Amino acid sequence: MKRYILAIDQSTSGTKALLFDETGLLLDRSDLPHEQKISENGWVSHDPMEIWRNTLQTVKNLVEKTGIDKTEIAAVGLSNQRETALIWGRKTGLPVADAVVWQCARGAEICERLSAQGEKVKEKTGINLSPYFPAAKWAWILEHTPGLEDKRLCAGTIDTWLIYRLTGGKSFKTDYSNASRTQLFNIQELCWDEELCSMFGVASDMLPEVCFSDSLFGETDFAGYLPQPVPIHGVLGDSHGALFGQGCLEPGMMKATYGTGSSVMLNIGEAPVFSSKGVVTSLAWGMEGKVTYVLEGNINYTGAVMKWIVDDLHLLSSSKESGKVAQEANQEDSTYLVPAFTGLGAPYWKSDVRAILCGMSRSTGRAELVKAAEECIAYQIADVVNAMGGESGVKISELRVDGGPTRDSFLMQFQSDILNIPVAVPEKEELSGIGAAYAAGIAVGLYDKSIFSRMSHVRFVPAMSSLEREKRYGGWKAAVNMLL
Repeated sequence: MKRYILAIDQSTSGTKALLFDETGLLLDRSDLPHEQKISENGWVSHDPMEIWRNTLQTVKNLVEKTGIDKTEIAAVGLSNQRETALIWGRKTGLPVADAVVWQCARGAEICERLSAQGEKVKEKTGINLSPYFPAAKWAWILEHTPGLEDKRLCAGTIDTWLIYRLTGGKSFKTDYSNASRTQLFNIQELCWDEELCSMFGVASDMLPEVCFSDSLFGETDFAGYLPQPVPIHGVLGDSHGALFGQGCLEPGMMKATYGTGSSVMLNIGEAPVFSSKGVVTSLAWGMEGKVTYVLEGNINYTGAVMKWIVDDLHLLSSSKESGKVAQEANQEDSTYLVPAFTGLGAPYWKSDVRAILCGMSRSTGRAELVKAAEECIAYQIADVVNAMGGESGVKISELRVDGGPTRDSFLMQFQSDILNIPVAVPEKEELSGIGAAYAAGIAVGLYDKSIFSRMSHVRFVPAMSSLEREKRYGGWKAAVNMLL
C-alpha cells in the first residue's frame, strides 16, 4: 500500500494543494487564485470563505488529477501566509469581516496610540510595534466592526482559520511559528501575554491553543471528501516552512523566500538573540519537544514589484520576461526604485513613507525601469542579510533561496553580486509546502531527516568587483535615505 503526504500551501495570492510520495518526491500540484481586495485608501483584504472553498477544491482537483486512492493519504501539512488576521464566530464558524492581509497598514493609528509601549512590545515578542502584525489588525477589526460585543469570537491567523474549518470547529489551534508573529505571544515564556492582550484590546480567550509545529492539530476528511479523517501534523508559517524545507536546521543557516513580499531568516538555535538593527526575533518552529529561534527581516514588496510593473505600468506582458529585459538595459543606468508602496519593512520599519523612483537620466527607458525593479528586490534582501550578519556575529557563507522569482537568473546573479556570497537555488520548488509536508511526514514516521540531504541546488557565485558593488549599493542606500 502506498502512502502519501498532502500539503496545503495557502499563500497571499492563492491556495495550492501538493502531493508527495513516500520518498518525499513532489508528484503534482493544483492551485487556485483568490481575489485581492484593495480599497481606494490602499487597504488589502481577503475573503476567508473564498480561501476555505479554494482549499477544498484544490484538494479535490489534485486527488482527481493524480488518481490516487484517497485511503492512502497518511497525513496533511499546512503552510500559510502568516500575519494575515481574521476574526470569526466561535459558534457559527463564519468570519465577522474580511481578513486583513499582512500587507495592510490600516492598524497604524492603533500602533501610534501605543507608541510609548514599543520597547515593552519588542522585549516580550521580539518584534517591533507595527501594523504589519496581527495584534493591531485584530484590534482594528474589533474597533470597526459593529455588533461584536455579545458574541463569542475566535481570533486567528490563516492556519488557525483553516484548521478550525477542516476539523468542523473541533480544533482551535496554532503553532509556535505563527503565534510568534502575532505581537501578542511572549517568545521567552512561550505563552500569550496578558499585558499585551489587554493593551491591544484582544481578550486572550479569543486566541487559539499554541502547539508544537509537529503535533496533532486535529483530523479532517475535507468536508466529507475523504472516506475517513486523516491527521493534520505539520503546521508552519510559510517562511518557516521554507526554512525547514531548505534544511536550515542548524544555527547559522539562512534562507530568503521571494514571494509577493519576502522573508529572510537566520537560524540562531535554542536561545533568542534580540536585535537592535531593525530585524526581529521569532520562533522558527517547535519540533520534537523544543523550540528553535530565528532572526528575521520582512520586506513588503518584492515579487509584488514585478506584478506592479506588469499589471499597472504594462511594461511587460509577464513577470517571466523581466530578467531578459533587465539584461538588455544599459547596465550603467543609475535609476533606483524604492518600493515603499505601503511603507518600508525591515530593517527600516517606516510605515508612513511611500515609494520613490530616482536617479533617472534622459536615456532611461522601459528596460532600465524593469532593471531598477529587479534590482530593488536584491537590494532589499541585502539590507536585511547585512543587518543580520552584524547582529548575530555569525559569518554568513551562503544564502539559500526559494520562491518564483528565484527562477530569474538575472536577479539571482545580481543578488549574489550585491551580497558577495553564493546564492543556492533548489531544483525543487514549493519550499513552503515542502517544509509543511516534510514536518508532517516526519511526525507520522513516513520520513526521517535524511530527506533533506536529497535536495540539489543551482549555485550563483559573485562576479562583481568590490568597487562596483560599493558604488551600486551606496546609490541604493542614498535613495532609501531620501525617505528616512
